[in-house]
Amino acid sequence: MDFRKLTDEYFDQYIKDLNDLVSIESTRDVEHAAPNAPFGPNVAKALETMLEIGKRDGFETKNYDGYAGLITLGDGEESVGILGHLDVVPLGDGWTKNPLAVTEDQGYLYGRGVLDDKGPFLAGYYAMKMLKDLNVPLKRKVMLIAGTDEESGMGGIQEYVKTGPIPTMGFTPDAEFPVIYGEKGNLHITLDSDQPSIIEDFQAGTRPNIVIAKADAILKTDQFDEDLYNFFLNTNGLKGKGWVEDGKVHLYAEGKAAHGSLPYMGINSGVLLLNYIANAYNDKLAGELYELLKDWKGVPEGIDVNGVYMGFLTMNPGIITIHDGHAHVLIDIRYPNDTEPEKILKGFEEACADFAKDITPAIAYAGKPLFVDPNSKLVKDLMASYAKYSGDTFSPAITIGGGTYAKMFDNFVAFGPEKPWVRPPKGVQVGGCHEADEGISVDALKEAIAIYADAIVRLANE
Repeated sequence: MDFRKLTDEYFDQYIKDLNDLVSIESTRDVEHAAPNAPFGPNVAKALETMLEIGKRDGFETKNYDGYAGLITLGDGEESVGILGHLDVVPLGDGWTKNPLAVTEDQGYLYGRGVLDDKGPFLAGYYAMKMLKDLNVPLKRKVMLIAGTDEESGMGGIQEYVKTGPIPTMGFTPDAEFPVIYGEKGNLHITLDSDQPSIIEDFQAGTRPNIVIAKADAILKTDQFDEDLYNFFLNTNGLKGKGWVEDGKVHLYAEGKAAHGSLPYMGINSGVLLLNYIANAYNDKLAGELYELLKDWKGVPEGIDVNGVYMGFLTMNPGIITIHDGHAHVLIDIRYPNDTEPEKILKGFEEACADFAKDITPAIAYAGKPLFVDPNSKLVKDLMASYAKYSGDTFSPAITIGGGTYAKMFDNFVAFGPEKPWVRPPKGVQVGGCHEADEGISVDALKEAIAIYADAIVRLANE
C-alpha cells in the first residue's frame, strides 16, 4: 500500500490535532507541580490532550501519573516502541509567527514544538492510526510513549521505566533522517568562583542546551565608552546597548540562539560579553572565565577530541550568572565515545590550576553515549523504510551530538523527521529546534508519517 498517498487523506486532521498540542505552552514548571502534574499544569495538559486524541481514535491509553503516557496498538510479547516528548523549551523572543499556534506559510508549518517534538511525535501517532484504521496485521504490539520532561533532564521517562512496559526495540522521531545509530554522551560541568570582580550582576542563558542569546551585566563603575562598546558589538555580530544609571554601567548584548549540541551555529552573547568586560575593565574573573569558555571544542582544557564515529566533542556554556559575589557557569558538553567524563573533568581541573586557580570545576550530570551497531537488523529495516519513501539510497546512517530519548531504552535509535541537508528556499526564514519561528516543511512531515508507517510494519512483522 502507498502510505504517502494515504497520508494526504489524514493530514487535515493531523494539523488540527497538532494545533491543539502547540497551543499549550508545555514548558517545565515545577513551581506549580501537583499530583499527576509533576512538571506543571501545562505539561500535564499537553499529555492529557494527546491521550484524549488516542481515546477518540479507539486506542488503549494510560497516564503514568503525569510522567509519561502510553498509547498501544495490537498484542504480542515483543513490542515496537515510538518514544517522543510533549514538553518544549521556553518560547523566547524574536518570533514573527504566533509560537502557540500552527501557522502554515509557503509550505512550512511554524510554532513551538512543530519540529521538537510535538509534530514528529504526532507523525508517529498518525502512522499508527493509519495502520489501525486499515487493520494491517502486526505480530508485535506497537507502543507510542509520550514523555514530558525531555528538554530538562528526561525525568519523566526515568520515572516511567520504574513501572511502565519497555519496548523490545524502536525509535524516537526527534532528530534527523536517515537512522541515527549513535549519540554523543551528555555531560554538565559547573564552574564556580567567589573571586572579586567589577561585575555586580551578570545574567545570561535560560537552559544549558541552548546557546545564550541574551546577556545582561551591571558593573560597579560609572566609566563607560559607548564607542568602544558599539565597536565590540559590531565586530562580534551582536546587537545591544550600554548606558550609565545610578552610577553603574549597564550592558546588554544579544547574539543568536541555537541548539546546545551545535554551538558553532549560534552566537554566545554571554561568553562574548565576558570578553568585553575582561578587556575594557581589566577584570580578572571575566578574563579567566572567557579563556575557559571561548572555544566550543574545549581546546583550552585539552579536551578537544574528534571521535571515530561521532566527530568532535562540543561544549556550550548555557548559563552564566554572577550575583552577590558568586560566579556560576553551567556548561553543556556532548562527547564522543572515544573519551569519558572523568577525562573531561580532569582537563578542566588542569586548565584551572594553570591559569584560573580561583575557579572550581565539577561534574553536575553525566550521561553515557548511545551506540547501536549500524549493521544491526533494526538499523537496516529503518533504512529500508526511509529509502522506500524518500528515494534516497545514498545517505548512510549517521551519528549526532544531540541527546534524544533513544538513550533511555536498549535497542533504540533516533529516526527523523528532517533531512539536515535540505534547506528552505531563498527568502523563506525557518527557525530550527529551540529557535524563534521554529518550523518544518509540510512535505517533510507527510513523508515522515509514511516512513514511520512502513517502519512499524517492518519492525512489527519480522
